[in-house]
Amino acid sequence: MAVQTIFPVTRIHEPLRADVEVQNGRIVDAWLGAHLFRGMESMLTGRDPRDAALFTQRICGICSGAHAVVAGMAQQQAFGVTPTPTGQHLINLLFAADIIQNHLRHFYILVLYDYVKGPDMAPYTPRPQADFRLPLKVNAELLQHAKEAALQAVRAHEAMAVFGAKAPMQQTIIPTGVTEQASVERLMAYSSILQEVTEWVEKFFIADVMTIADYYKDYYDIGGGYGNLMSFGMFPAPLTGERALKAGLIVNRGQVEELDINHITEEVRYSWYTDEEERRRPAAGRTTPDRNKSDGYTWVKAPRYQELPVEGGPLARGFINGDYRRGISVLDRLIARAKETLKICRLAQGWLNEIVPNTPSFIPFTPPDSGTGVGLTDAMRGALGHWFEYRHNKVTHYQIVTPTTWNFSPRDNRGIRGPVEQALIGTPVADGANLIEAGRVIRSFDPCFTCAVHMLEARSLHC
Repeated sequence: MAVQTIFPVTRIHEPLRADVEVQNGRIVDAWLGAHLFRGMESMLTGRDPRDAALFTQRICGICSGAHAVVAGMAQQQAFGVTPTPTGQHLINLLFAADIIQNHLRHFYILVLYDYVKGPDMAPYTPRPQADFRLPLKVNAELLQHAKEAALQAVRAHEAMAVFGAKAPMQQTIIPTGVTEQASVERLMAYSSILQEVTEWVEKFFIADVMTIADYYKDYYDIGGGYGNLMSFGMFPAPLTGERALKAGLIVNRGQVEELDINHITEEVRYSWYTDEEERRRPAAGRTTPDRNKSDGYTWVKAPRYQELPVEGGPLARGFINGDYRRGISVLDRLIARAKETLKICRLAQGWLNEIVPNTPSFIPFTPPDSGTGVGLTDAMRGALGHWFEYRHNKVTHYQIVTPTTWNFSPRDNRGIRGPVEQALIGTPVADGANLIEAGRVIRSFDPCFTCAVHMLEARSLHC
């Protein structure tokens, strides 16, 4: 038995520790631990409930729009309001631009260098020794595309700023829509950027992912995991609320089933929190830190659906919506994400075509004195939920369950591994001191640990 540690796992969003047990050249067990604290849920307590969409975005700069969207959904339920038709379209356009920039950055900045060898200079070095397989010419082409992709991601953020005032951390999403008007000039500005980005994605993104797949075919058989897939759906239509990407559940690679959010719980036996009840629904969730907990190895809780660990993200959405069903593996996640990027580009063009310029993009509203709300949407990496309650116009409870919390959860109360821990099992390892193969599995999920952990009061931390 040999347990190897990777800390930190690089080219992801914030610190992750991976401990993997290697036997006979394969990973036979894994423990994934997040080592970063965030305080957003605690920060919201006592604040005006209308602040949620602005404050929760500060959890993460790479997926800020997702938190604004889902906080707005929770506020809509709590306040009893809905967006105007134009407002809903603009929310979807803001969210689409944020997802597009994320997907481009994930592949070309975080994932690519697992397969493409950069030049012998910073920031490409130091790097792990790996089985880089691309011919020199192909390798050079993908390095050039990476530079171009970074600029296209910037362009997507610029599209977000057209209606969001800035990016990241847009400033205009409210429960009844978007405070920026859908003027002809702004619609044309967004459309122009979208056309440019769409053409680039069509020409390069999917082709580049398939190039990697051609040279690393063995990764179609690596990183499978449980085959439990879940999505909350995303992009509600005006008035009907029907989602362009529908919600659903797949258990053990079976058929698509309907979701019931009452089956969602979070567990903390192996997380650095203390609670007399080790399993709670998010609406009653507690976040009491205990860094000295003997069984704990992460700040991430263990969310479960009907006590099942479930994977979310573009691959889950592809299966549930019939857009991609080749398999569940490292490469399938990368391909599904690229294909989804193009689909979202095309959806955004459709929403642009439906907007009547200068129609109301929001309506004024006054929240009731007290209320509760739940916001659910898929985000870049999977299922995202906000549960909150407020009394006398002050937030009394806020809980957030993010996609990376689902994917990178630790073991649950029964000792069942989280989805990525399970996906690592069976991964072949050429060099036990290197473990680039483990990194490829981990990065295929696009982890973001700024979102994944809950909160810690600074006075409770003893270093």
